Amino acid sequence: MYNFEFEQPGTIAEAAAALGSEDALALGGGQTLIPAMKQRLNAPGTLVSLSGIAEMKGVCLRDDGALSVGGGTIHATVAAQAGAHYPALAALASHIGDPAVRNRGTIGGSLANNDPAACYPSAVLGSGATVVTNTREIAADEFFQGMFTTALGEGEIIVEVRFPIPEKAHYEKFVQPASRFALTGVFVAKYADGVRVAVTGASEEGVFRWSEAEAALSGEFSAAAIEGLSVPADGMIGDLHGTPAYRASLVSTLTKRAVAAAH
Repeated sequence: MYNFEFEQPGTIAEAAAALGSEDALALGGGQTLIPAMKQRLNAPGTLVSLSGIAEMKGVCLRDDGALSVGGGTIHATVAAQAGAHYPALAALASHIGDPAVRNRGTIGGSLANNDPAACYPSAVLGSGATVVTNTREIAADEFFQGMFTTALGEGEIIVEVRFPIPEKAHYEKFVQPASRFALTGVFVAKYADGVRVAVTGASEEGVFRWSEAEAALSGEFSAAAIEGLSVPADGMIGDLHGTPAYRASLVSTLTKRAVAAAH
Protein backbone atom coordinates (compact mmCIF):
# COMPACT_ATOMS: atom_id res chain seq x y z
CA MET A 1 0.00 0.00 0.00
CA TYR A 2 1.05 3.63 -0.37
CA ASN A 3 0.29 6.93 1.35
CA PHE A 4 -3.06 8.65 0.78
CA GLU A 5 -5.36 11.05 2.59
CA PHE A 6 -8.46 9.68 4.31
CA GLU A 7 -11.69 11.58 4.93
CA GLN A 8 -14.86 10.36 6.63
CA PRO A 9 -17.68 12.87 6.07
CA GLY A 10 -20.89 12.68 8.06
CA THR A 11 -23.31 13.95 5.41
CA ILE A 12 -23.91 13.50 1.68
CA ALA A 13 -23.10 17.18 1.09
CA GLU A 14 -19.76 16.85 2.87
CA ALA A 15 -18.94 13.72 0.88
CA ALA A 16 -19.75 15.42 -2.43
CA ALA A 17 -17.51 18.34 -1.49
CA ALA A 18 -14.65 16.01 -0.54
CA LEU A 19 -14.97 14.11 -3.81
CA GLY A 20 -14.50 17.37 -5.66
CA SER A 21 -10.81 17.37 -4.81
CA GLU A 22 -8.27 16.04 -7.30
CA ASP A 23 -7.61 12.27 -7.27
CA ALA A 24 -10.37 11.59 -4.71
CA LEU A 25 -12.32 8.33 -4.78
CA ALA A 26 -15.38 7.23 -2.83
CA LEU A 27 -14.96 4.25 -0.51
CA GLY A 28 -18.06 2.18 0.24
CA GLY A 29 -17.40 -1.20 1.81
CA GLY A 30 -14.00 -1.45 0.13
CA GLN A 31 -14.52 -5.00 -1.14
CA THR A 32 -13.37 -4.04 -4.64
CA LEU A 33 -11.42 -0.82 -4.22
CA ILE A 34 -9.02 -1.95 -1.47
CA PRO A 35 -7.84 -5.09 -3.34
CA ALA A 36 -7.44 -2.95 -6.47
CA MET A 37 -5.32 -0.47 -4.53
CA LYS A 38 -3.14 -3.28 -3.16
CA GLN A 39 -2.46 -4.35 -6.74
CA ARG A 40 -1.80 -0.72 -7.75
CA LEU A 41 -4.71 -0.79 -10.19
CA ASN A 42 -6.11 2.26 -8.38
CA ALA A 43 -4.02 4.95 -6.75
CA PRO A 44 -6.29 7.68 -5.32
CA GLY A 45 -4.73 10.63 -3.54
CA THR A 46 -7.71 10.77 -1.16
CA LEU A 47 -10.17 8.14 -0.02
CA VAL A 48 -13.58 9.51 0.96
CA SER A 49 -15.33 6.96 3.17
CA LEU A 50 -19.12 6.87 2.92
CA SER A 51 -19.53 4.49 5.87
CA GLY A 52 -20.32 7.24 8.38
CA ILE A 53 -23.27 8.74 6.49
CA ALA A 54 -26.40 7.57 8.33
CA GLU A 55 -28.81 9.01 5.74
CA MET A 56 -27.43 6.57 3.15
CA LYS A 57 -28.25 3.46 5.18
CA GLY A 58 -31.35 1.36 5.75
CA VAL A 59 -34.25 -0.40 4.06
CA CYS A 60 -37.81 0.92 4.11
CA LEU A 61 -41.07 0.88 2.17
CA ARG A 62 -41.90 4.18 0.46
CA ASP A 63 -45.36 5.75 0.29
CA ASP A 64 -45.52 4.91 -3.43
CA GLY A 65 -45.05 1.21 -2.66
CA ALA A 66 -41.43 0.96 -3.82
CA LEU A 67 -38.72 -0.48 -1.60
CA SER A 68 -36.01 2.04 -0.73
CA VAL A 69 -32.48 0.79 -0.03
CA GLY A 70 -29.85 3.31 1.01
CA GLY A 71 -26.70 3.31 -1.10
CA GLY A 72 -24.55 2.71 1.96
CA THR A 73 -26.56 -0.31 3.13
CA ILE A 74 -24.51 -3.48 3.55
CA HIS A 75 -25.59 -6.73 1.92
CA ALA A 76 -26.33 -8.38 5.27
CA THR A 77 -28.84 -5.67 6.14
CA VAL A 78 -30.62 -6.03 2.79
CA ALA A 79 -30.76 -9.79 3.38
CA ALA A 80 -32.21 -9.30 6.87
CA GLN A 81 -34.64 -6.42 6.24
CA ALA A 82 -35.86 -6.63 2.63
CA GLY A 83 -37.47 -10.05 2.92
CA ALA A 84 -40.81 -8.86 4.28
CA HIS A 85 -41.40 -6.78 1.14
CA TYR A 86 -39.12 -8.18 -1.59
CA PRO A 87 -38.06 -11.77 -0.79
CA ALA A 88 -36.17 -12.29 -4.05
CA LEU A 89 -33.96 -9.27 -3.37
CA ALA A 90 -33.28 -10.41 0.20
CA ALA A 91 -32.39 -13.91 -1.00
CA LEU A 92 -30.01 -12.51 -3.60
CA ALA A 93 -28.24 -10.39 -0.98
CA SER A 94 -27.94 -13.34 1.40
CA HIS A 95 -25.83 -15.29 -1.11
CA ILE A 96 -23.37 -12.57 -2.13
CA GLY A 97 -19.79 -13.58 -1.36
CA ASP A 98 -19.17 -14.81 2.17
CA PRO A 99 -20.12 -13.41 5.62
CA ALA A 100 -17.15 -11.03 5.64
CA VAL A 101 -18.16 -9.56 2.27
CA ARG A 102 -21.84 -9.35 3.23
CA ASN A 103 -21.00 -7.41 6.39
CA ARG A 104 -18.77 -4.88 4.63
CA GLY A 105 -19.87 -4.57 1.01
CA THR A 106 -22.63 -2.08 0.11
CA ILE A 107 -25.25 -2.01 -2.62
CA GLY A 108 -24.05 1.41 -3.79
CA GLY A 109 -20.47 0.23 -4.08
CA SER A 110 -21.50 -2.84 -6.05
CA LEU A 111 -23.57 -0.84 -8.51
CA ALA A 112 -20.97 1.89 -8.96
CA ASN A 113 -18.31 -0.73 -9.73
CA ASN A 114 -20.66 -2.69 -12.05
CA ASP A 115 -18.60 -5.86 -12.11
CA PRO A 116 -19.87 -8.01 -15.02
CA ALA A 117 -20.43 -10.95 -12.64
CA ALA A 118 -21.95 -9.05 -9.69
CA CYS A 119 -25.41 -10.00 -8.46
CA TYR A 120 -27.02 -6.63 -7.62
CA PRO A 121 -26.96 -5.24 -11.18
CA SER A 122 -29.30 -8.04 -12.28
CA ALA A 123 -31.75 -7.21 -9.48
CA VAL A 124 -31.70 -3.50 -10.30
CA LEU A 125 -32.10 -4.04 -14.06
CA GLY A 126 -34.57 -6.90 -13.61
CA SER A 127 -36.71 -4.80 -11.28
CA GLY A 128 -36.60 -1.68 -13.41
CA ALA A 129 -35.28 0.11 -10.34
CA THR A 130 -34.25 3.75 -10.06
CA VAL A 131 -30.74 4.68 -8.93
CA VAL A 132 -30.84 7.93 -6.97
CA THR A 133 -27.64 9.97 -6.69
CA ASN A 134 -26.85 13.20 -4.88
CA THR A 135 -27.80 15.11 -8.03
CA ARG A 136 -30.42 13.13 -10.02
CA GLU A 137 -32.44 9.95 -10.60
CA ILE A 138 -31.27 7.38 -13.17
CA ALA A 139 -33.47 4.60 -14.57
CA ALA A 140 -31.88 1.15 -14.49
CA ASP A 141 -32.06 0.83 -18.29
CA GLU A 142 -29.86 3.94 -18.60
CA PHE A 143 -27.56 3.28 -15.63
CA PHE A 144 -25.58 0.24 -16.84
CA GLN A 145 -23.40 1.09 -19.83
CA GLY A 146 -21.05 -1.87 -20.22
CA MET A 147 -18.44 -3.77 -18.23
CA PHE A 148 -17.35 -1.68 -15.21
CA THR A 149 -19.08 1.33 -16.78
CA THR A 150 -22.13 3.27 -15.55
CA ALA A 151 -23.90 6.56 -16.12
CA LEU A 152 -22.37 8.02 -12.94
CA GLY A 153 -20.52 11.28 -13.39
CA GLU A 154 -17.32 12.37 -11.69
CA GLY A 155 -17.85 12.54 -7.93
CA GLU A 156 -21.50 11.40 -8.17
CA ILE A 157 -22.70 9.31 -5.21
CA ILE A 158 -25.39 6.60 -5.16
CA VAL A 159 -27.49 7.58 -2.15
CA GLU A 160 -30.53 5.33 -2.68
CA VAL A 161 -31.98 2.60 -4.91
CA ARG A 162 -35.76 2.37 -5.36
CA PHE A 163 -37.17 -1.03 -6.28
CA PRO A 164 -40.72 -1.41 -7.62
CA ILE A 165 -42.02 -4.56 -5.93
CA PRO A 166 -43.10 -7.25 -8.41
CA GLU A 167 -45.93 -9.75 -8.20
CA LYS A 168 -43.40 -12.60 -8.45
CA ALA A 169 -39.63 -12.73 -8.70
CA HIS A 170 -36.64 -14.99 -8.25
CA TYR A 171 -32.86 -14.88 -8.72
CA GLU A 172 -31.10 -18.02 -9.88
CA LYS A 173 -27.30 -18.06 -9.70
CA PHE A 174 -24.75 -20.59 -10.92
CA VAL A 175 -21.93 -19.90 -8.48
CA GLN A 176 -18.25 -19.70 -9.37
CA PRO A 177 -17.03 -21.60 -6.26
CA ALA A 178 -13.79 -19.70 -5.63
CA SER A 179 -15.12 -16.14 -5.82
CA ARG A 180 -18.83 -16.71 -5.07
CA PHE A 181 -19.57 -14.38 -8.00
CA ALA A 182 -22.14 -15.48 -10.57
CA LEU A 183 -20.65 -17.59 -13.34
CA THR A 184 -24.08 -16.74 -14.72
CA GLY A 185 -27.09 -15.37 -12.86
CA VAL A 186 -30.64 -14.58 -13.96
CA PHE A 187 -33.13 -12.32 -12.19
CA VAL A 188 -36.76 -12.67 -13.30
CA ALA A 189 -39.49 -10.29 -12.11
CA LYS A 190 -43.17 -10.33 -13.09
CA TYR A 191 -45.09 -7.05 -12.96
CA ALA A 192 -48.65 -6.21 -13.98
CA ASP A 193 -47.39 -4.69 -17.24
CA GLY A 194 -44.95 -7.44 -18.16
CA VAL A 195 -41.92 -9.52 -17.21
CA ARG A 196 -38.30 -8.40 -16.98
CA VAL A 197 -35.36 -10.80 -17.30
CA ALA A 198 -31.86 -9.58 -16.43
CA VAL A 199 -28.70 -11.64 -16.88
CA THR A 200 -25.35 -11.17 -15.14
CA GLY A 201 -22.03 -12.99 -15.36
CA ALA A 202 -22.50 -14.10 -18.96
CA SER A 203 -21.90 -11.23 -21.37
CA GLU A 204 -18.74 -9.33 -22.23
CA GLU A 205 -20.92 -6.21 -22.10
CA GLY A 206 -21.99 -6.83 -18.52
CA VAL A 207 -25.56 -7.15 -17.25
CA PHE A 208 -28.26 -7.20 -19.95
CA ARG A 209 -31.97 -7.83 -20.49
CA TRP A 210 -33.08 -10.88 -22.46
CA SER A 211 -35.88 -9.26 -24.43
CA GLU A 212 -36.97 -12.40 -26.32
CA ALA A 213 -37.62 -14.25 -23.06
CA GLU A 214 -39.38 -11.19 -21.61
CA ALA A 215 -41.84 -11.15 -24.52
CA ALA A 216 -42.58 -14.86 -24.21
CA LEU A 217 -42.97 -14.77 -20.43
CA SER A 218 -45.19 -11.69 -20.54
CA GLY A 219 -47.61 -13.79 -22.59
CA GLU A 220 -47.35 -16.87 -20.41
CA PHE A 221 -45.37 -16.88 -17.18
CA SER A 222 -44.12 -20.44 -17.23
CA ALA A 223 -40.86 -22.24 -17.99
CA ALA A 224 -42.58 -23.88 -20.95
CA ALA A 225 -43.06 -20.47 -22.57
CA ILE A 226 -39.33 -20.11 -23.22
CA GLU A 227 -38.70 -23.69 -24.29
CA GLY A 228 -36.52 -23.56 -27.39
CA LEU A 229 -35.38 -19.95 -26.84
CA SER A 230 -31.69 -19.20 -26.44
CA VAL A 231 -29.25 -16.32 -26.45
CA PRO A 232 -26.42 -16.33 -29.02
CA ALA A 233 -22.98 -17.40 -27.82
CA ASP A 234 -21.40 -14.46 -29.66
CA GLY A 235 -20.43 -11.85 -27.10
CA MET A 236 -20.61 -14.23 -24.15
CA ILE A 237 -17.63 -14.47 -21.78
CA GLY A 238 -15.20 -17.31 -22.41
CA ASP A 239 -12.61 -18.24 -19.77
CA LEU A 240 -11.25 -21.22 -17.85
CA HIS A 241 -14.60 -21.55 -16.03
CA GLY A 242 -16.76 -21.87 -19.13
CA THR A 243 -16.96 -21.29 -22.85
CA PRO A 244 -19.28 -18.69 -24.44
CA ALA A 245 -21.58 -21.52 -25.57
CA TYR A 246 -21.70 -22.89 -22.03
CA ARG A 247 -22.70 -19.53 -20.59
CA ALA A 248 -25.32 -19.05 -23.30
CA SER A 249 -26.78 -22.42 -22.35
CA LEU A 250 -26.76 -21.45 -18.67
CA VAL A 251 -28.83 -18.35 -19.43
CA SER A 252 -31.68 -20.47 -20.79
CA THR A 253 -31.46 -23.08 -18.04
CA LEU A 254 -31.30 -20.58 -15.19
CA THR A 255 -34.15 -18.51 -16.61
CA LYS A 256 -36.40 -21.58 -16.62
CA ARG A 257 -35.40 -22.39 -13.07
CA ALA A 258 -36.01 -18.81 -11.94
CA VAL A 259 -39.50 -18.77 -13.47
CA ALA A 260 -40.36 -22.12 -11.88
CA ALA A 261 -39.08 -20.97 -8.49
CA ALA A 262 -40.95 -17.67 -8.73
CA HIS A 263 -44.20 -19.60 -8.82
